[in-house]
Amino acid sequence: MSSLISRVKNKLESQDGFLKSVTVLVGGTAFAQGLGVLALPFLTRLYTPLDFSLLAVYMSLVGIVAVVSNLRFEIAIPLPKDNSDALSLLILAIISNLFITILLTIIIFFFKDSLITIIKQPQIESYIWLIPIGVFFSGFYNAFQFWTTRQKKFGIISRTRISQSISGISVQLFLGFIGITPLGLLLGHVINLSAGILSLIKAFLDDFRNTYRYLSIKKIRLNLKKYQDFPKYSTFEALANHSAGQLPIIIIAAVAIGPEAGYLLLASKVMAIPVKLIGNAVSQVFLAHAPEEYSKGRMKLYTINCIVRIMKIGGVPLILICFISPFVFPIVFGKEWERAGEMVLWMLPWFLLQLITSPVSLSLHIMSLQKVALVLQIFGFALRVGGLLIFAKYFSSSVFEYYALSGFIFYLIYLIVILRYIRISDLTMKEV
Repeated sequence: MSSLISRVKNKLESQDGFLKSVTVLVGGTAFAQGLGVLALPFLTRLYTPLDFSLLAVYMSLVGIVAVVSNLRFEIAIPLPKDNSDALSLLILAIISNLFITILLTIIIFFFKDSLITIIKQPQIESYIWLIPIGVFFSGFYNAFQFWTTRQKKFGIISRTRISQSISGISVQLFLGFIGITPLGLLLGHVINLSAGILSLIKAFLDDFRNTYRYLSIKKIRLNLKKYQDFPKYSTFEALANHSAGQLPIIIIAAVAIGPEAGYLLLASKVMAIPVKLIGNAVSQVFLAHAPEEYSKGRMKLYTINCIVRIMKIGGVPLILICFISPFVFPIVFGKEWERAGEMVLWMLPWFLLQLITSPVSLSLHIMSLQKVALVLQIFGFALRVGGLLIFAKYFSSSVFEYYALSGFIFYLIYLIVILRYIRISDLTMKEV
């Protein structure tokens, strides 16, 4: 009887810790997202849909490279038991980010005209040097964010997201007000990526004083070998995943008539309110606790509990936002943004599944199934980018609709595969 009471008590404490951690992250992210929502009606009147279309292309280019600029060493940081091993991974992530940024700068220097021709976006030529800057700051922030996640200092991460939102929006509003467009949108995004880094570094230095003495070149090499699957497989998996989401925006901007990519960006920003608010917060907490649950053979129960909580917290707001958007967008953002409201409703099935799947997808890395994750993302890339290119050739007026449908199909298959492998891993761990 006493053991049963103890297990119930531990479970409740575990759930309380999970919810508390999510609440801390959600609180900061909610404030940041709230500021973004409040600013959008002003931004859509200071900048044109074509300006937003340029921002969409810029964000896509930065996002595609930034997601792999650390060679995925950052997501391995919370995994080792020893802090000195985690510090080795942080150093590897920082070195990788610097190398990728320099490489990207060299590529742009020598092949700028060819790149602009390929993406069919001549208007980005004046701002192309902002791409490596955005990549560097994004990778740097992510590396230290995962260290902070390892230490479960979620309050610091929450505060950085607030500072990111305030700084980025302030720059966009001010420069838009004085007529510096579309540069104001791009610079605001760069500031958003870089704000909060100093807070993360300060928190890291507190831990570094107790860890650096155990660090050595030999240990870094050992961890490079031990976690080599992350750059070997997870890098291409992340590249395929992010490219599958971002390249279609560039394709849509190139083939669609009018500022379709600008409408898509606004629609995505609104959809991202519950997805980023809940999904990103749960991802951080999931990664902090999932390794322990995996070692005890309880990944399936833990993952399903996470999915249920995500649906309760984020599913309802997401559905509500989607159904009112076609009526609210012309009023809030201006009549010229009515198309964006229609896009939101189209993307409901896709974003609902993404809300559920993205946080728990990290379980594949925890179970050392980077190869499975890579295969899934290659499939997703073929479906969402390859399929879109074929579709655009014959039905260019409906490329967005295909984009939304392919996103839904991909995340549905992804979730099914994740749950299957989690069930197998639990059985294997229990046998051991």
